[in-house]
Amino acid sequence: MSEKFTHFNGHGQAIMVDVGDKPATRRAALATGEIRMQPETLRQILDRQMGKGDVFAVARLAGIMAAKQTASLIPLCHPLPLSSIEIDFISDPSRGIISINVTTKVTGRTGVEMEALTAVSITALTIYDMCKAIDRDMVIGEICLQKKTGGKSGTFVRN
Repeated sequence: MSEKFTHFNGHGQAIMVDVGDKPATRRAALATGEIRMQPETLRQILDRQMGKGDVFAVARLAGIMAAKQTASLIPLCHPLPLSSIEIDFISDPSRGIISINVTTKVTGRTGVEMEALTAVSITALTIYDMCKAIDRDMVIGEICLQKKTGGKSGTFVRN
């Protein structure tokens, strides 16, 4: 990779990249992650038996809110006018795994990968928070970018 690092100036100081001259293009990103838990914990989530309420509804809202706050959380991210944030869950009750899929979209001058990754992270943390009273052994992991489209660098798809 001979890509030039653009988040530093000539003196090695961190900067927020100037994207002002870049054309606005349609951009999208898909990030995924998972949270592993006891199968009984997942059964309670699916049966809506958790004392704090509908885990998926709350986690989805937390993820959406997090995506919109990415620039406040990650110092060199640009604030983006997100046009869409979709969060989906795939449950594997026998193994106690919830897979989290987040798609973010924008028409802008920079990508939405960090927003998708932030949303996955906070969605998983919210699930943990809502279930920790009955299962402190939960593990969050496998958070990664699966696909991104748009912009100068084009399309990326994880192998």
